[in-house]
Amino acid sequence: MKIVVAIAFVLIIGSLASALFFLMRDKGRSNRTVQALAMRVGLSIALFLFVLFSYKMGWIQPKGLHA
Repeated sequence: MKIVVAIAFVLIIGSLASALFFLMRDKGRSNRTVQALAMRVGLSIALFLFVLFSYKMGWIQPKGLHA
């Protein structure tokens, strides 16, 4: 489970970096920045839904805070 979440985070950061690259390179002349940011939002929502689904299926358990 940790590997799946880590891969998702890497993909989200990669999408954010590509949006920055396209923003600097294209100077607003193309839609590639918007597409990269939309991909990042989609990946973030998919990760959230996957974690929620994993919790409901019992694959992950909350640990809580131990004071």
